Parts: sequence; structure tokens; C-alpha cells
Amino acid sequence: MARVLVCGGAGYIGSHAVRALRRAGHAVVVLDDLSAGHAVAVPSDVPLVRAGMHEVAAVESALARHAIDAVMHFAAWLDVGASVRDPLGYYHNNVTGSLAVLTAMQRAGVRVLVFSSTCATYGEPERVPMDESLTPRPINAYGETKLAIERALPHLATADGLRYVALRYFNAAGAEPDGSIGEDHWPEIHLIPRAIEAATGGRPLTIFGDDYPTPDGTCLRDYIHVTDLADAHVRALDVLMAGGASGIYNVGTGQPHSVRQVIDTVSRVVGQPVQWQMGVRREGDPSALYAASDRITQALGWHPRHPDLETIVQHAWAWHRSHPRGYDDRPDRP
Repeated sequence: MARVLVCGGAGYIGSHAVRALRRAGHAVVVLDDLSAGHAVAVPSDVPLVRAGMHEVAAVESALARHAIDAVMHFAAWLDVGASVRDPLGYYHNNVTGSLAVLTAMQRAGVRVLVFSSTCATYGEPERVPMDESLTPRPINAYGETKLAIERALPHLATADGLRYVALRYFNAAGAEPDGSIGEDHWPEIHLIPRAIEAATGGRPLTIFGDDYPTPDGTCLRDYIHVTDLADAHVRALDVLMAGGASGIYNVGTGQPHSVRQVIDTVSRVVGQPVQWQMGVRREGDPSALYAASDRITQALGWHPRHPDLETIVQHAWAWHRSHPRGYDDRPDRP
């Protein structure tokens, strides 16, 4: 058993990782400033430290007070479009904030990190499916900020003995199959919950471009069930705690789906048509991103348990159907 501090553990992916860690027998403490996360998504018996990742003293105190062995770091901004509009903000939050976490870890003597990275580090890939041998060439500030931390980690390993796994994951989607937790961003930016909203009387969905070099002209993405993603984090932690090697791994299904295919699947699962409109391309959007995940399968024994889009959408729909206002914990939400 490890004692794990989950930074951003009240957020979408972090809250699923908290449950996966507990199922695996680990002790968990969550650190989250709740600017995007939800306190109700944290189990009532899990300590919640309400602080931001930039607060070095608060992070260091949590590490020491709870005798933490390892950190999982999910606390970052994640909107590609926003990163194009506000690169300075993204560098400040994602890079400066992550360096603050690493500083607190160094001071507290915590030397194990599982880092939430992204396939956006690759940019417009030279080939698909994408494997880890590709040269990273991000085309947006979001990908650049994640890559900046990835590039810092080997230097920290050399200087201070840090052991780490960085997981470059693709499009997280779905929800806990029992419906207890799910995806609740406001405003929502991700395709599947936006499509569900558009199919249930909410805002029409905008398709950002239909002139990409793909079979139907819309972007291709690799959708990975959030519980499979959480499982990858637990496996990475277990390997590191057992003395295994550091590494960087893709986490995806290898099955690309277009925006139109997602819309069709949501319409079928929900039983209502998705109302959509055509828009122009967004800056920073590659045409196709999908994974080759052979390396993580070989190194960590990971493979997706819910690889099909239909199941992912079914679980997302079950969450949204039972939580039409999400966690309903934000008074400013319409």
C-alpha cells in the first residue's frame, strides 16, 4: 500500500483515479483548490486539502502531514483553444504550477510521481497510429506546457532521484459505470458531453471544420474510457513503488473515431438527434490523433477494458441522465 497525494483529485480524471487507487488498496489524500473540481466527487472519508498547486508551502505541508509516498498530478488547465488564446496563462498555470508541486516534493523527500501528460505533445503527427518514438512537435500552448514538464523530469531524476511515469493520454470520456461520478466541467468543452447536451435540449453542438484530410472531413480522435485511464495511473504507481523504471507512455485504444461518428453514436444511445451546426476549424487542432499503446501494455500490463465507443457513450449518458445539472454544486451555473 502507498500513501498517495492526488493533485487535482476533485476533477474529472483525478476523482476516477482516487477511486481506482482505493480499490487497489492505496491510501489517498486529495489536494484541489476546487476552481474546476468538485468536493462532492471526493469520497467523504478521503482527506481533502483545499489548496492550489502553486502553493508550495501548502503542498509540502500535506506531503509531510500525511506521510505521502507518491504524487499523482492532474492539476492543469486543459482547453486547447484557450491555450491558443492565452498562452501566458497556460504557461503560468501548467508549468509554474507543476514546478511548484515538484519543489514541494523535493523539500518533503517524496520521489515518486505519476504525471498527467497528453497526446497534444505530438502536435500534427508524422504518422498514425502514434507511438512514443515520434518527435514531439506541439502546435498549441497546452501541448507545449505538458512537454516542458516532461522534459524537466529526467533532469530531476538525475539530480535528485525522482522516479516518474508520464502518461500521454488521448481523449478521456465516459464515467464510473455505477454512475457515482462523471464529467462535469462548466462551461463544458468536451465532445461527448456536449453532444449529449445538444441531444437533450441544450445548446447546439458546433463541429469545428469538415475539411480535414479524414474519411468524412471531421477530426479523428481516440476516446479512452476514464476508468481505463485511471487504471493506467494505478499500474504506473505500482511499478514505480516496486522500484520499476521511469517512462513515458501513450494511453489510448488505437481506435480512431470522427466527430460525425461520435455524434451518430450519441444520437443512437440517447435516442434523440444531436442538434449541430458547422463551424470553422479551431486553431491548434490536428486532423487525426490516435494511439499505439504497445509500450504501456508491455511495460505495465495495461490494456483498455472498455475500448468501444458505444460503451463509453452509454456510461457517459447514464451519468448525465442521472445528474442533469452535474454535481449541482456551483451557484453561478445556469
